[in-house]
Parts: sequence; C-alpha cells; structure tokens
Amino acid sequence: MSDQTTPAPYGTPEAPRVAVRGEARLEVDPEVARIGITVSARGTDRRTALDDLTRRNAAVLELVKTYGDAVEKLETGAFSINPELTRKGRGEHVRAYHGRVHLTAELSDFTALGELTTRLSDLELTRVDGPWWKLRPTSPVYGQARTQAVREAVVRAREYAEALDTRLVALLELADEGSENASAFPVAVGYGGMARSAVAAESAPALDLEPQRQTVYAHVNARFTMAPPTL
Repeated sequence: MSDQTTPAPYGTPEAPRVAVRGEARLEVDPEVARIGITVSARGTDRRTALDDLTRRNAAVLELVKTYGDAVEKLETGAFSINPELTRKGRGEHVRAYHGRVHLTAELSDFTALGELTTRLSDLELTRVDGPWWKLRPTSPVYGQARTQAVREAVVRAREYAEALDTRLVALLELADEGSENASAFPVAVGYGGMARSAVAAESAPALDLEPQRQTVYAHVNARFTMAPPTL
C-alpha cells in the first residue's frame, strides 16, 4: 500500500507542483595552459633524419624540464618518419626523409609560459602552437557554478509561490539539465589558441601572454510542491 501523504510527482490541487530551471554563468581566470610542440627533421637518408630528430627532441625535452614545477604535464604524442619520393625514369626513388615528433606541455605558471614559448620558438625546426587555456577537471569553480544554479532554482520557485501567496513545501526532483542523455554539466568554454612558428630570433624577449577568461555554465531542473494557494 502506497503512502497517501506522498505528493504526486505531477502535482494535485492539494499539492501543486512548480517546475523551474536554475542557471549559473561564471567567468574566471584559467588555471592551466597547454601548448603543442612539433619537432621536425629532414635528411637525405633515414639515419641522418632520425639522428637530427632525436637530437632536437632531446633539446626540447631538456628545455621544458628546466622549468620544474611550472610544468604540470609533458607528454610525447605522435612520432613519424616518412620518405619523400621522386620519379626518375620508370622507377620511384627516395629523395629525402622527413621526421616529426609531437609533444604537449601543460603549465600553471603563465609567466614561465611566455618565456618558454619564446625559447622553444628559437630552437631549430621547432614549431609551437597554442596556448589553449583551461580549468583543471577538479577545479572548485564547477562546484561553485552548480551551487549557484541550485540556489537560483530555489529562489525562482519561491518567487512563483509568493506570487500565489503561498510557500514551498517539498523538493520533488533536482537534476542537471540533460542528465537523462548523459550530458555533462557544468562545462567550461572559451579556450583560446595562438599559433607560433619557429622563427630564429636573437635574444628574443619573452612573450607577454594574457590568459583568456573561462566561462563555466551550470543548468539544473528542479520541481517542488507548494502549499495549496487561495485563488
């Protein structure tokens, strides 16, 4: 036997239901910046290309690691070395070999980021892409956005109840918007990008990089019951 005092989720005259949406939008400074680094080499034979690529990759790794705790993550991604073919007569011949190594680095010290970006760009056949700004997955900003969205939902529901000269009685449901189809909320948007090519520069000054603000959204759906209003 069901409990007759439990309010029906669809609402009744004795327990009217009010459904609202709570929203939050926070703009905050990024916590981490990611850059992409591409090291290249070209040689007339495979061994020369590979030796040059190994040497340049080691120089990049050594430079990045000198920044210590400012670098939170350093990872090597794709590696490739492939022949460049040319036709001579009826056959195909290898003209040269091209090698590439792709790395990514994440930094939390943005002053060091500008200096490192410049120094990397000074290295031989080294390309730098980025930075892409972001928040850490564990950032407390996400919780702040969710809390603010829930509070807004409660305030909005109370305003509806007060408009009817009544009050909220119980919370029936609270859910992230889109939670039924596994959407993730809140989300951060507004990652910025800046591409830098490897250009030789003597004593180049450190880049002054202005972090791009991150926008965090949170949306919740809430349903409450109200005390019966006098209409």
